[in-house]
Amino acid sequence: MNKRLLALLFLITPMFTFAQEKGLDQQIDEAFKPISDFFSSVIFFPVFGTPFVLILLVASAAFFTVYFGFPNIRHFFTAINVVRGKYEDIEKHGAQLLYGEDGIAQGVDMNNVDDIEEHIENIESIHSDLEIDGDIKDTIRDESHEGEVSHFQALATAVSGTVGNGNIAGVALAIALGGPGATFWMIICGLLGMSTKFVECTLGVHYRDVGEDGTVYGGPMYYLSKGLKEKGFATLGKIAAGAFAVFCIGGSFGGGNAAQSNQATIVIKELLGLESTAAGAIIGLVLAILVGIIIIGGIKRIASVTEKVVPFMALLYLLACLYILGVNFSLIDDAISLILAEAFNPTAIGVGGVIGVLLVGFKRAAFSNEAGAGSASIAHSAVKTKYSASEGLVALLEPFIDTVLICTMTALVIIIFNFGGAFEYGGDGTGSVFIDGVAYEGAGITSRAFAAYIPFSNVFLTVAVVLFAVSTMISWSYYGLQSWKFLFGRGKKADLTYKFLFLTFVVIGAAASMKSIWDFSDAMIFAMVFPNMVGLYLLMPVVKKQLKRYMDAINLKKEAIED
Repeated sequence: MNKRLLALLFLITPMFTFAQEKGLDQQIDEAFKPISDFFSSVIFFPVFGTPFVLILLVASAAFFTVYFGFPNIRHFFTAINVVRGKYEDIEKHGAQLLYGEDGIAQGVDMNNVDDIEEHIENIESIHSDLEIDGDIKDTIRDESHEGEVSHFQALATAVSGTVGNGNIAGVALAIALGGPGATFWMIICGLLGMSTKFVECTLGVHYRDVGEDGTVYGGPMYYLSKGLKEKGFATLGKIAAGAFAVFCIGGSFGGGNAAQSNQATIVIKELLGLESTAAGAIIGLVLAILVGIIIIGGIKRIASVTEKVVPFMALLYLLACLYILGVNFSLIDDAISLILAEAFNPTAIGVGGVIGVLLVGFKRAAFSNEAGAGSASIAHSAVKTKYSASEGLVALLEPFIDTVLICTMTALVIIIFNFGGAFEYGGDGTGSVFIDGVAYEGAGITSRAFAAYIPFSNVFLTVAVVLFAVSTMISWSYYGLQSWKFLFGRGKKADLTYKFLFLTFVVIGAAASMKSIWDFSDAMIFAMVFPNMVGLYLLMPVVKKQLKRYMDAINLKKEAIED
């Protein structure tokens, strides 16, 4: 036999044996784990025993809530009305709707001195600080009516990026690690995060770019580079924008992609009873093909899909949760009492006291709603509006829908299920718990809770998890692609290169272990917080002016209707 052939066989045989012993999924996991561990250790560096990024995130959310006068409460119903289209006429025509050709507001008596003074103040409020290089910025916007999607479509796209398996698997992970008390801190983080989301999405629209073909490019990359340049920090803006783009690409590969395919694969394998050592990679390949077909169409295709899929899947999931809570209505108050008690006196094994359970809750809530990461502002930037604050108000609904509603319902279902002592809080310390002697993690825990009350719920939850996963992946593909274009240009080759890498991570996520994938995903999502917060703090006065401008326009419309 040829010596070269013998040498080749000598090399191939051990590799073939290794593959048989470990399996394709395990090989992918072992290759990915060192990468995951490295990024996790770098991003979550501790300060006084607490990851600094969590301190920054929560403290900033609390600060913005106070600085903007509790917008999460005061403007909650205004945000709902914006989504409903109540102020669409203002969005399309701006101040021209409220002022006649002579420039006089409707209902103003020019013979009344008080009316004239109020009229002048309103005009100055609406048009203050808008002159740039001799032009009135919003005069330009009035002519173009730029944007690609409606308020509802932008909200649906962004919600599809946040309402994902963080709501099913992430909540289960939080409770498995931190016990019922983690739910309380998730809710607090969600309420505070509404204010952060308002700030970053207002800036996303305000500093967006519009291409010659009408395509919108927005997000932290643009408000960091353009906004900080306006403030005299051009170099800092370029560095922060570049860093954010890199981290956002990583986030799209991790939390917005691999973590989603990972959980979808877990429930599919459990439903079908797949035990092949290559099952994860095969499922990932199928998911990659499905996602690839959708993301080729861009933001308009993504928006058209998500505006249909997101409300449908969210409604089904909420109805299932409500049914379980309804049949266990007498236990809801017990569950709430346990959540409050465990939040300040946790008993979960290895959680590390109040600070430990607080960190678990905040971490999972921040991962789920992404407030502070800046990612959602990329989707919101594509909205059709002339008032950037209008979309900021719409955006504050996201953490409420995602964390306060959906995450809380999931948590209540799992806690009520565990009143019978199905598993021990804390589990093995990595997120897995043992139910009837079998280890379950993430979506698997939620699946067992649903199965206790709803026949064939494993089929329903599998469909829900897959829909959540796919909708999140297609939204995050848009976020990552916008960041990729910011770094490498807007050509077709750059697009295809990113999409190929993105789809590769669908397969990696499906094959690798939950811990490796979620550690990497957490690291990438939270890394985005650092450059994003630089922009939010330096540009928050711009947001305050835009909020006043929009609220003045709404109030003028109300006055005009009354007159």
